[in-house]
Amino acid sequence: MSIFNDTKLAFADKTDAQLKKAYWMFKAIEQPAVTNIGVSLLNFTVRNNFPFVDGIVKQTLFEQFCGGETREESMKVVKQMFKRGVGSIFDYSIEGKEEEEVFDAVCKEIKDIVRFSVGNPAIPFIVFKPTAFGRIDIYEAVGKGKELTTSQKEEWDRVVTRFDEVCKLCFESDKKVMVDAEETWMQDSADQLCEEMMEKYNKEKAIVWNTIQMYRTGRLEYMNAHLERAREKGYFIGYKIVRGAYMEKEADRAKAMNYPNPIQPNKQATDDNYNSGIDFVMENLDKVSAFFGTHNEISSELIMNKMKAKSLEHNNPHIYFGQLYGMSDNITYYLADQHYNVAKYLPYGPVKDVVPYLTRRAQENTSVAGQTGRELGLISKELKRRK
Repeated sequence: MSIFNDTKLAFADKTDAQLKKAYWMFKAIEQPAVTNIGVSLLNFTVRNNFPFVDGIVKQTLFEQFCGGETREESMKVVKQMFKRGVGSIFDYSIEGKEEEEVFDAVCKEIKDIVRFSVGNPAIPFIVFKPTAFGRIDIYEAVGKGKELTTSQKEEWDRVVTRFDEVCKLCFESDKKVMVDAEETWMQDSADQLCEEMMEKYNKEKAIVWNTIQMYRTGRLEYMNAHLERAREKGYFIGYKIVRGAYMEKEADRAKAMNYPNPIQPNKQATDDNYNSGIDFVMENLDKVSAFFGTHNEISSELIMNKMKAKSLEHNNPHIYFGQLYGMSDNITYYLADQHYNVAKYLPYGPVKDVVPYLTRRAQENTSVAGQTGRELGLISKELKRRK
């Protein structure tokens, strides 16, 4: 029997009405056809500014997966979770914009989050996506070593400046910052940029953390090579270690452009690679800190067992666990109850702007084997218990 089955603990903050609403929402997400129709309909109504959309979305997907429309509104959730030992990571979930003024505005918002969270242990990390600071095409061009035009060089300089401004502010504010990983074809330049920021700001401890997607091939080799560079240059590494979220997209592009699929051949290979990532961290804790982003019970238990084998305190400062808000509360609250470092990604933003994030989340839940069924099973169990 799983140690993560205590639904009383997992859903202590949820009312019966909230659990019933979550049940029906996951029930709908469970059907891929329903999800795809719903996503198309939702995107259509948002594009065409249907007036009722905000209300419907806010009371369903938004309420389940987001903290609020603003940081201030989200603080109610932050405080509630922190009472039970769970941190929050504000995730300003604006996706799919490509204008320079939007990149500047998002950069300002991230810096505002840093200032907002200073001195608040309930908000242990800052996070941003590379494509929130620049176009995916410019990352790709830089990563491939293409000759840049004058305007492209200026564009890339602005991306580097945004990265540096946020990382510098986090360094000065003693706040850890995670840079999310995205599609493989833009990741080389993002990795390089993260390494430059680590070299600059991680001399005493891990302030800047990069994200490693273990569903990719070659990531373990990258981590080993990166560790050598970090040891040579004398800085600490922070990694967020995840499985990954762009599987279908990656496979389709590789097929269309006739190059080898960069994703592991099957789920078992991904799981094995993730476990190897856990081993890598545990063997190099003198230099590496990790945030294990996972909804996988087996991985979570494996990390706990390896910590125990090394006689590490549950709240060892080099090891964090993380899940998304609205999912896997059974894992999150068990870990918090046992005094491990654990935090939820807490998306926020105006409802219309957050729709791309929400639809992606719904589709991921549909495609991840067993995820939605597990949520439904836990909610059902708790509703029965309460009767």
